[in-house]
Amino acid sequence: MLKWILLALGLGFAYWWFVVKKKRDQEKSAEPKVAPPPLKAKRMVSCSYCDLHLPEEDAIAWDGRYYCCVDHRDSLSQKGWWGKAQWRASPNFDERPTQIEPDLVVIHHISLPPGQFGRGHIIDFFQNKLDPRAHPYFEQIAHQKVSSHFLIDRDGQLVQLVSVHKRAWHAGVSQFFERERCNDFSIGIELEGDGESAFTNEQYTALSQLIALLEKNFPAMRFAGHSDIAPDRKTDPGKSFDWARIQRLANLSQEQLPFGVDSR
Repeated sequence: MLKWILLALGLGFAYWWFVVKKKRDQEKSAEPKVAPPPLKAKRMVSCSYCDLHLPEEDAIAWDGRYYCCVDHRDSLSQKGWWGKAQWRASPNFDERPTQIEPDLVVIHHISLPPGQFGRGHIIDFFQNKLDPRAHPYFEQIAHQKVSSHFLIDRDGQLVQLVSVHKRAWHAGVSQFFERERCNDFSIGIELEGDGESAFTNEQYTALSQLIALLEKNFPAMRFAGHSDIAPDRKTDPGKSFDWARIQRLANLSQEQLPFGVDSR
């Protein structure tokens, strides 16, 4: 009797395996297949130094730009822009004379309104966006078309406004050891300051880093203040600028500072 019961159970299991399960598998295979979601295309970006195209997720994002590596971000590009700086392009520039490379850095100071810091008016001024209604002093200067290659604010933030390969309009009527038109062969650096207040530690640090970059790309560079090349018109960077300190920080030779390191 037990043998017949086991036989019946075995036949029932075989029926289920070969008939019922097969039917279920057929019904399942007949169901409409849902396609997998399409792969999302990776957004491609270009390195601002070498124009290499790469996925955004693999790039180094910096001030709204992208770089393929740290070395390219920290270098001066062939177009004359430093990757580590904020770029706020000024329209006030033109071409340097043929076959002229910069060999002079001119240090300036600027504050807008005079004696006030940190309001963003300096960049507006260099971009021809200064609102003459924002301050009485702005009515006198809003029409001027001037620029500098670099600006270092009180926090040491460095902004580039003009390519170092182009001629910025910062020096005006000027002379450097019988060479006139200093804009032709110079790079202008503006420090946010008023000529009275001491410049900040962050500004000296940022300036020394910028000088190292410029020396790497222009080995014959020398350094002067705006007052050195236009003594009848200008007093900047002023007596509060510590020339001896920047000489130490940037490891400048005496020959690179033809006007000395005394405050003036």
